[in-house]
Formats: sequence, structure tokens, C-alpha cells
Amino acid sequence: MSATSHNDIFATASACVFLCVGLITIVPSSAQGLAAVDDAMIVANARTGAQWPSNGLDYAATRFSRLQQINAANVGRLGLAWTYDLASTRGIEATPIVVDGVMYVTGPWAIVHAIDARSGRRLWTFDPMTPRRIGQKACCDVVNRGVAVYKGKIYVATLDAHLIALDAHTGALIWNRDTHADPARDITITSAPYAVHDEVLIGNSGGEYGVRGYVSAYDARTGEMKWRWFVTPGDPSMPFEDESQAMAAQTWDPATKYWINGGGGNVWNTMAIDPELNLVYFGTGQPGPWSRSKRGESSDALFTSSIVALNLDTGKYVWHYQESPSDASDLDCTADVILADIVLDGQPRKVLLHAPKTGFFYVIDRHNGKFLSANNFVEQTWAYAIDPNGRPILSRKGVSSEKPFDAIPGPIGGHNWQSMSYSSATGLAYIPAQHVPISLVNDENWTGQDSYRNGGPMSSGGGLGRNLGMLLNTVPPKSKPHGELIAWDPIRQRAAWKVDLGAPWNGGTLATAGNLVFQGTGNGYLKAYDARSGKTLWQVDLGEGIIAAPMTYELGGKQYLSIAVGWGGVYGLAHRYTEYRNPGTVYTFVLGGSARMPAFTPYAPEPLLSGVSYDRKDVSKGAALYASNCASCHGVPGVDNGGAIDNLGYINRELIVNLDKTLFNGPMTYLGMPDFTGKFTADQVAELKAYIQSVPDSIRAK
Repeated sequence: MSATSHNDIFATASACVFLCVGLITIVPSSAQGLAAVDDAMIVANARTGAQWPSNGLDYAATRFSRLQQINAANVGRLGLAWTYDLASTRGIEATPIVVDGVMYVTGPWAIVHAIDARSGRRLWTFDPMTPRRIGQKACCDVVNRGVAVYKGKIYVATLDAHLIALDAHTGALIWNRDTHADPARDITITSAPYAVHDEVLIGNSGGEYGVRGYVSAYDARTGEMKWRWFVTPGDPSMPFEDESQAMAAQTWDPATKYWINGGGGNVWNTMAIDPELNLVYFGTGQPGPWSRSKRGESSDALFTSSIVALNLDTGKYVWHYQESPSDASDLDCTADVILADIVLDGQPRKVLLHAPKTGFFYVIDRHNGKFLSANNFVEQTWAYAIDPNGRPILSRKGVSSEKPFDAIPGPIGGHNWQSMSYSSATGLAYIPAQHVPISLVNDENWTGQDSYRNGGPMSSGGGLGRNLGMLLNTVPPKSKPHGELIAWDPIRQRAAWKVDLGAPWNGGTLATAGNLVFQGTGNGYLKAYDARSGKTLWQVDLGEGIIAAPMTYELGGKQYLSIAVGWGGVYGLAHRYTEYRNPGTVYTFVLGGSARMPAFTPYAPEPLLSGVSYDRKDVSKGAALYASNCASCHGVPGVDNGGAIDNLGYINRELIVNLDKTLFNGPMTYLGMPDFTGKFTADQVAELKAYIQSVPDSIRAK
């Protein structure tokens, strides 16, 4: 089913509610137990792993299942139980939630699917009808990372920053809240909500577009906002929201008027919760703008690129630890936070484990935020080391403001949003790690929001709202991208084992008591490894690149393994590593399963582009325009091979000859492409065409 036909079927939210009610009779009767999903159930379930009621399985977000029916001795007998077509063509980043025999999973544009977890049969689907124009404000694909289930309701956040509550049994809409703190700015949300203490917690995205980061808590029953905490301070001429904002303001340079550019620090990924300490923990994004020189060289810019702990009930600041002060290359610290109990120096410690984009693995005391240890798990050049107080010793090589530099790990990060897991049985954290260097240089012409020069990255739509102050360097990095799975010992701060995965941008991980680690790869394989040695024990080709994390659950005495597959995300938009292009699909496996795999569709792009006439003098200007407006989605024409979105070097010639018809008046806005009407002149369209055709021509000439 195509994305278009999917939208036709679920054309309006009200139609979806009607459809959901029509399907209520096929929801298993055990689903009535969903009302019992509360704090106590989630804590108790962590000891058995029978269900998967929260994004990270438990409040500690370990993604470590106690189930062991599938184990290292018999994993080779896994077979397909069922599949479910998500009817999508963009990135799938959600971890399915399974409670009382029902699976809840989201696709692009926050479309929610309720599925019979035994058979894969559709129960209901809810489409929030997210306005497609917001896709141009989504730096990293129109993805969604899943739902929260709590006391009979399903909670999902939409790309246009609404938080929605649905009836878990029918999919009927209960309430819908706009989470914007400033209606004048377009924030986005890609993360899954978290439900605890009768509250629903959600952060926001959009740090590249002049947005201020914050976390909000809503009453789980009514949707009324209970509290909000801002990551970055507002206008200092106005009263600060709380004492922590006044503290943060001391670390920003007021001469830069940081509040006009939003400040960034967005909380766009996962959270962890300690019910005993009554704290919620999360990582924050990079400051805005990226460039240090544009926000004050000595500015730490609290609370960006940090781990923060808040009181669950009040949202009051408790502590922070800043992992990347003076960040200059999008080193978000939003990777998943995991809570663990370990023994350090002979003493039991309650700690927080974190492996963010920076490339360092941090161990932090979760009571007070005290730094305990850190070591780099991948190559990095921005810091020589982390000093005993937990502050990085910066390297000018990695954060230069005077000349171009290779950002390593760079904006893609040593570990991005893809989920890490931690096994209390092995004492190891399993990190989907990568190396994707990007060469950056300061944009000397940048003076503030929407002030940019063509040639900058991540504008996603004609420079709309860009807040970087950086440009892509024309000289590419010296090293090549690659990816690996790393089993990391947080006590010894070193790798126990590694698996070379070749290309970067692989899926999240799942650890189980069966001495197994599961991970999907960018080239389309779901694999099982021995958790202690890293030996590959089982693999299956799923016909499409995998970026989401697997999960597992038990029904009727059988353990199931499930993963939602669909290629995309910021790196996957332009890069592809499989020979197939298939719709988003949920695959579920069981020991002895014998269901038939769906047919895979070969990826067959057009031949290398040829025959588009152009003037050579237009190529250099076209290259700058393309870097700012097209490269983050389409890649380099004929060099990248096309990912979730087509590469323009391998596309029908007529589309490039008539490029103005695609750029203007919004014919592709239903897919999330911006409408460039009024943003390009006819001469600039000619310059874009010149660059798009010149690169394939140069490839043929070699």
C-alpha cells in the first residue's frame, strides 16, 4: 500500500475514530487489562519482562529483558511469526509497546497502529493528520519514536508539537494539546512521551531553527499542563521562569542576544525515571547557533549539551552535568540515558550511564550529578580528555572558530538516537556506534536567525529559520564513515568486544537474559550476538535498512522478538545500503516460526542523469544553493545512491529539465517537501540544474 493510498483510507481523524469503533469487537478481551498499566505495573514488569509497557522497557530505560526462552543455545531456530505493513516510505524509529496482547507502534507523521501481538492483525489505526508543511522544519526526517501507554490511554506526540491522548481499546481521540511555548515559532516533536505519577512528559525538537528547548508535564487524565522547565534562559530583561534560568543566564553572553535565536538545548529523545528518588533524567541538545564565535567563545551555554535531573512532581531543577560546554559541531547529548546499579571501587553506586554524540561514555552519580568517570568509545578530536572534575579539555583541532575543521564525531555523532541497552547479567552496555566526520567552517556573514549564506547545512527549505552560523567546508573530511556495535564495560571504561558493521547508521540494541544482544543493521539484517563474546549466532535479511531497536515480549507461554523496519532518519534520507526498497514493516519472530516472508522490491534507480543542458558558469553558484536547500535530503547527485528520498543524480531526466514545476506551488508538499515558491529566481533554478547535471557528468568523465 502506498503512502498516498494510506492517507486516502485514513483521510480524517474523525474517520479514523469511526473505523476504530468498528474494529473494537476484534480487540482481544484481555486488552481490558490496559487500565492496570500504571507505575507499579511498569516497575513489577521489569522483573519478568513478560510485557513491554514503556519505551525503554522499564523506567531505568535499560532495554534488558529477563525473558530467556530464546537464548544463545536455540536462537538459530527463530522463524517468522507474522508481519504487519506500516504503509510508509520514510524512517521508522519507534520501539513497539506491547501490553495485554496488543502492540502499539508509530510510523512517520505519528500515525499510530494497534496490532494483535499474537497474529499481526490490525485492530485500529489513528492518523493525527499532521500538516505536511511542518516537514520542512524537521531537520532529520518526519519520524516518530513511539507511544506511551498508561491507565487505559495511548499518548503520542505529533511532528507539529501536539500531545494527543487516545482510548487504548478503540483509538478514539480523548484530548489534544498544543505544546508550543511560543506560537510564533515552529517547534517539532519526534520523541515518545513518558507516563509516570499520573503525568505525561514530553520534550521538543528544532534546535536548528531558533527554538528554545523545554520539557512539559501534562495531567494524564485531562491534558492540563502541570509544569514546564526551560533548558535555556529567555530574555534577561524579563523575569526568569525560575532560579535555574537565572543561573543559566550567567553562562550566556548577553551581547549575542542569545534569546532572539532561541538558544537550542532541545530535549528531543528519551528519558529515564527513578521513582525512589522521584527524579526524571534526560539529555539536552546542542546550543543555537552551532558556531561558538556567534554566541561567545567562553560561553558554556547552560543547560545545553547536558544531562539534567528534575523533580517529577514539580519540574524543579535538581542537578545537571554538562558534557559538552562550548559545543561547536552539534554534539547533542540527547542519546538515551540508562540507570544502573554498579560497584565502583568496592562500593555499590546508583549511576547514570550515557554515551552521547560526543564519543565519550560517561558514568554519573544519579543522586547528585557528580561526575565519576569517562572515556571515549569512538575516535573524537574535539577534546584531549575529560579532566577529574568532569570538564572536557578542549582541542582547537576539533572546535576551531578561525579555520575549517573536521568535526569528529561530527553532527551525526559517535552515538545518535539509536537505542543503547545495558545488561545487568553481563555488566555491559551495547552501543550502536559510528564514525561520520563532517568538515565545517564558520559562516562569517551570519548575524542571526535567517541570516545565512548559501553553502550551509541542514536548512531543509531555502534557509528557513536556520540557526547554525556554520557552512559545509568544500574540502571533504579525510576519513570515511563506518559503523560498529560496541560492548562497553562502564566500570573499566573500555570495550569488552566490538563488531565491525561496515557502514554507519545502524539500529538500536536489545539485551536479554538469554545471553543475547539483538540489533538491526543499515544493510537490512536483524542479527543476534552472544552477549559476552560478540559472536554472531543468527541473522535474517529483512529487505530494508533498520534503524529502530528490537524488543521482546511473552504471550501464551511463547517469547516473541519484534522489530519495526523502515529506512530513513537524517543520515538515511540520502544514503542506502540495501539492494531493496520496501515499505515500513513490523517483523515478529518466534522459535519454530514458519510464516512466509513478504516479497522484497529491488531498488532500481534511474540510470545516471544525462541530457540536461546547462551553462558551466552556473555550476559553482548552484553547488552553494544545493548544499543549503537540497543536500540534507537528496545527498550529492550521483555520488550518494539515494536513501529514503531519491538521489537527484538517479532520477527521471524530465523532472530536472522541468525543475521549476517541482520546486514551485507545492506539488510534493504532501510528502513533506517544502514549497520553494518565491525563494528561488529563474536564474537560481538554472544554477541548481547546472550543478545537479554537472556532478554526474564529472563522474562519467573519470
